[in-house]
Formats: sequence, structure tokens, C-alpha cells
Amino acid sequence: MSGAKLRNIGPKSAAWLRQVGLRSHADIAAIGTVEAFMRVKRAGFKPTLNLLYAIEGALLDCHWQEIPDERRQELILAAEAATALLPAPRNKPAAAPVHTTVHQEERHEEGGFGGGFGGDRDEGSSGQDDGHDRDSGDGPSDGHDEDDRRD
Repeated sequence: MSGAKLRNIGPKSAAWLRQVGLRSHADIAAIGTVEAFMRVKRAGFKPTLNLLYAIEGALLDCHWQEIPDERRQELILAAEAATALLPAPRNKPAAAPVHTTVHQEERHEEGGFGGGFGGDRDEGSSGQDDGHDRDSGDGPSDGHDEDDRRD
């Protein structure tokens, strides 16, 4: 914020507020806590309720944790009502219900899971030495075997 630093407002929150045109205590007081919060939200930032409380605390000149629970509930309800009026994000479909899918692991070896948990072998490998060391440190490190080079 330009001029005096507002209480509860850290550098990130101050940058968000500046970017939405709120540069002083008077600017925020003129529109109120919820509208200041909503301007940040409408600008595409992802503020949490902590910013809502911080703005209220800055206006009241108290620590954000000292805001009474009743006032917090009023702020939350007002912010939720204002958020419900926001248009859906552009170029993104509305969120659909989330479904949880649980995948069962197949046991490939006795006493362990497959997929490279503890062995050097690739999945599907027979475990036999095929004569091609993969970056073992005792040969050229450019990915080519000496047998493949031509002079």
C-alpha cells in the first residue's frame, strides 16, 4: 500500500490490493471489506478467508484474530453471497461432481509390489543381463556402446 502500511496486510495481499486499485486505508474504507475482497477475487487471484479477516482488521485497526466470531460469520455470508453472483470462469466448464476412483495394486512378487519399488529392473524385465549396461559408469556415457561405434 502506498504511504502507511496497513495492519494485517502482508506483501502479497498488499500487491493484490494495489493491482485492483486499492492503495490506501481510505480506498478500502470507501468500498468496505467484502467489496475489497471481491475485487481481489474477481481479478483472478485466489484469496482465502484470511484476507477477508485481514482487511476487516486493517479497517478496525485490530489483529485479524480479534474479530468476533459473529462478525466473521457475517463477513463469510456476505462474501459467499457475492461469490455466488460471479459469472462462471471463461474458457472453463463449470466444475462437475468429483468421483473418487481407487486402484488396486497387483502383487508381482512375493512380499512386495511391482513397479520398481526396490529393484533396478524395469517393469516387465526378465532380470537377465542383456549385455547392455545403462550408464553403469564403466563405459561411455553418451548412450552408445563401444561396439556400436565405427572408426
